[in-house]
Amino acid sequence: MDTTQLLLTIVLTVSTVLLVIIGIQLIFILKELRQTLRHVNKIIDGFESLGTGLEHGLTEVTGFMNGFKMMFKAIDLMPHKKNEKQK
Repeated sequence: MDTTQLLLTIVLTVSTVLLVIIGIQLIFILKELRQTLRHVNKIIDGFESLGTGLEHGLTEVTGFMNGFKMMFKAIDLMPHKKNEKQK
């Protein structure tokens, strides 16, 4: 075998081994990234459900306060009988 062929074979073998190692490491990195994105997605879903719950609670509180306002308006519209009691 000629020295050029031997050198070319060695370089190709080393390049192939390095590329295989880099590919395996890339697969591990992508798996870790996938797990991280799943975890982040669960956290975002939790915040979304928390926000929906708070929005629903605030809507109920607003409705409750509006009910009180309507009740006070109805009481104000009722005729006062103070004058009749004093006679």
